[in-house]
Amino acid sequence: MLVLVLGLLAVSYASSMRAFLDQRARIGDLKSAIAERQADIDRLEREKRRWQDPEFVQGQARKRFGYLEPGETGYQVIDVDGEPLEPSSELSDPDQVVPEPTPTAWWETAWASVELAGDPPRERTPAARLDAPAEDLGGDPAGGGR
Repeated sequence: MLVLVLGLLAVSYASSMRAFLDQRARIGDLKSAIAERQADIDRLEREKRRWQDPEFVQGQARKRFGYLEPGETGYQVIDVDGEPLEPSSELSDPDQVVPEPTPTAWWETAWASVELAGDPPRERTPAARLDAPAEDLGGDPAGGGR
């Protein structure tokens, strides 16, 4: 009887201990979520204070919208298609740019082909026999063919 009572107490204590540990884990999760939210609130308050500074607002207007002060000259870099480059784009070094070959006129190409037809270049004579394996030619390795 005593063993039965002790077993019953152990089971009820274990279930209570499990609920206690689950609640402690849940409290830890909620505390970390609260700390994250507080960090977000602090970050947003710092940004709000930055936007109250006229110098910061002026800098953002220049950066985002390209605003200029009276008397300033603005420049915009465009690509080969005439579209403005993004601020994150990188310009290439002019010394490393390979110039495009100068196109030849069609009549120069046509005349070159006429000259070539009159005096074709000398090519090597073709081989009298190919030394390819019989398997590559689709034939029988013994030379029987199909």
